[in-house]
Amino acid sequence: MDVEIVRGPDVVPTRYWRQLEDGRVQCDLCPRFCKLSEGQRGLCFVRGRSGGRVVLTTYGRSSGFCVDPIEKKPLNHFLPGTPTLSFGTAGCNLFCRFCQNWDISKSRQVDTLTEGAAPESIAKAAQRLGCRSVAFTYNDPVIFLEFAVDVAKACHQLGILTVAVTAGEICAEPRRQLFRHVDAANVDLKAFSERFYRRLCGGELETVLDTLVYLARETDVWFELTTLLIPAENDSDAEIDAMTRWVVAELGSDVPMHFTAFHPDFKMLDHPPTPPATLERARAIALRNGVRYAYTGNVRDPAGATTWCPTCGERLIGRDGHRITGWSLTADGGCPGCGSKVPGRFEKLPGEWGHRRRPVRLGDFATA
Repeated sequence: MDVEIVRGPDVVPTRYWRQLEDGRVQCDLCPRFCKLSEGQRGLCFVRGRSGGRVVLTTYGRSSGFCVDPIEKKPLNHFLPGTPTLSFGTAGCNLFCRFCQNWDISKSRQVDTLTEGAAPESIAKAAQRLGCRSVAFTYNDPVIFLEFAVDVAKACHQLGILTVAVTAGEICAEPRRQLFRHVDAANVDLKAFSERFYRRLCGGELETVLDTLVYLARETDVWFELTTLLIPAENDSDAEIDAMTRWVVAELGSDVPMHFTAFHPDFKMLDHPPTPPATLERARAIALRNGVRYAYTGNVRDPAGATTWCPTCGERLIGRDGHRITGWSLTADGGCPGCGSKVPGRFEKLPGEWGHRRRPVRLGDFATA
């Protein structure tokens, strides 16, 4: 795609690219390895060639800001009940036919990026809004890595934590840079077959699994997994069984898994919504295979949203949707019944943000 790249304050040079013998440059951020002539952009649309190098064209710009419950990311074991300042940009390095945020992630319109957003301004706004964290979400922070890293640095200077909601399609070196500055992540494990990834997402399952193993074995990032179950595509007992067995064997039994309901959207309007029974079945398979914390989402299911002690069955964190309805964790994050420790990042008491969603204009909160 030939698109003129206009230089400006939102255009910054990137690091992960190389010159090819045929005169093009190759972006090495993700396994798509887009090869670009002057003026061309990659599939993500936000990274392109200008002046003989690859630049990010959306630095310091956002499609909007919203204060969300952290449970919406979803993260159930990371500062429960607290608000997170959420934002995204535009574009994506996948083309998922079922994308639930397609108006942002598939945008090719500069007008999508309506608000300027310097890293320091985002951090200050989060502090003034009482947010314990800032979440890179709505579209994948992989494609705006340089911006995300700078926001994370600014947040950490003010004691604000950072969250990446990502599909995990990223190469090894930029992966290390991104997650060096992230405190928590929710990674979409979209399915457990290369066929699904290639046919419906334009991605690679192997790359995502590599990202997950890296997070589990080489970082201190708290992470949870989400799988959107699509009828007749990735919801068979056999696939869920294989996926959950792999998670326990390679990542450990304490990584929480979220099974969420699909609804027809974007280019997949011919599939029905996911029945609640499918989510309950997936959760049961996961628990049977040794996943200690399995959840359901996008449906009303208090039992499936609740954190139960896997040792004695005590209800530890009750939830109804994104609202916390009960809290039994001890001050050190343990079960009051048997003393088993619950993995995650917990404070002595949960936050009280509830299920509220509050769109904000950054300029109203970023200045003194």
